[in-house]
Amino acid sequence: MNRRFLQVAPLPAPCRRRLLVLAGVAALGLAACDDGSKSSDPNTEVGPNPTLPAQKQYLMPPMTVAKVVGWRDGETPAVAQGLKIRALAGGLQHPRSLYVLPNGDILVVESVAPKAPAAKRPKDLIMQWVESLATSGGKIKGSNRITLLRDADGDGVPETRTVFLDHLNSPFGVALVGNDLYVADTDAIVRYPYTQGDTQITAPGTILTPLPGGPIDHHWTKSLLASPDGSLLYVGVGSNSNITENGIEAEKNRAAILEVERATGRWRVYADGLRNPNGLSWEPQTGALWTVVNERDELGPNLVPDYMTSVQDGGFYGWPYSYYGRNLDPRVKPQRPDLVDRALVPDYALGPHVAPWAWPSIPAPPCPTAIAVVPSSGNMAAGTEIFQMDIKWSSSPSATVSPTASPRMW
Repeated sequence: MNRRFLQVAPLPAPCRRRLLVLAGVAALGLAACDDGSKSSDPNTEVGPNPTLPAQKQYLMPPMTVAKVVGWRDGETPAVAQGLKIRALAGGLQHPRSLYVLPNGDILVVESVAPKAPAAKRPKDLIMQWVESLATSGGKIKGSNRITLLRDADGDGVPETRTVFLDHLNSPFGVALVGNDLYVADTDAIVRYPYTQGDTQITAPGTILTPLPGGPIDHHWTKSLLASPDGSLLYVGVGSNSNITENGIEAEKNRAAILEVERATGRWRVYADGLRNPNGLSWEPQTGALWTVVNERDELGPNLVPDYMTSVQDGGFYGWPYSYYGRNLDPRVKPQRPDLVDRALVPDYALGPHVAPWAWPSIPAPPCPTAIAVVPSSGNMAAGTEIFQMDIKWSSSPSATVSPTASPRMW
């Protein structure tokens, strides 16, 4: 799908930095679950103590497909009060993530998913058919590359646009440490030589370490973050299923954040039970690692809340056996009460099926607000409004939500 790149104008000084978001020229259609009930108050589903309603299980979740609506000329997503937004670049091929280099150059990771294995269950065949309707029946074109944008004069219009890296394998995360640029492909972290000001890298990459990949590769995107001293890399690896329907062996070293030694490539599981951790970031006051997590589906339109949380070394966060602490998921058998007993409660619920996948670095004082990119997933109730979240940050997050002026996916 052809997409454009949007620039959000800076917050007032001293928080003067650009916020960058991605938006589709044509909004994605939503394959949505709908059990006939109204959506609950979003304020009860967001926060450190969210309301967790009764579970609802289906042989096949009821689904509707929203109308595919494109963006009109000059139209942009609604943004929070005090921000402005404009298109920075267009004609991108499925942009997935962004990385800003020290000189201000912007790397846009354009990526297509690896080929999925053939569906084995009738339920999976139906879900694939619904997903095809949600994209209006068209094939999503894309390329596995990274594009560089350079706005040398700061007027918001990049004068330079080049293919920075090409022929990658479903890339997502990027991290620069010194003169080493690391790219998290779907199955490996690859290191490339980089000199500030480069507009293209032609040197072959070196594999630092393999990562869990195919043949299933259900959650294939791999987030990447360097430690403050640059000695370690942290990579988010999502699960290979919704709730282990592909077998527990397929989940080895998945639903986890891995810690990788940059010098040797050796790694260990830093924390697990995180179904699909994305948007890794350091909290500047405490130095804690934070992430946003996509939780499981098919327990009803108001379960399970996706969340953001600080991540404890050695911590277990429930998946697949429990959710939001010790709330059991009866679909998973056999259970592991030993793991459930030590399941940690996340710090902050973002609401069910909001599918958070990225946020800028957590702001240090006096900048009070963190902004998470939270597009709706395919399991939110049909007709559910899209809500705007204002996350105030001191030593911990707090937020209220309100309907956006234009409740459309972007």
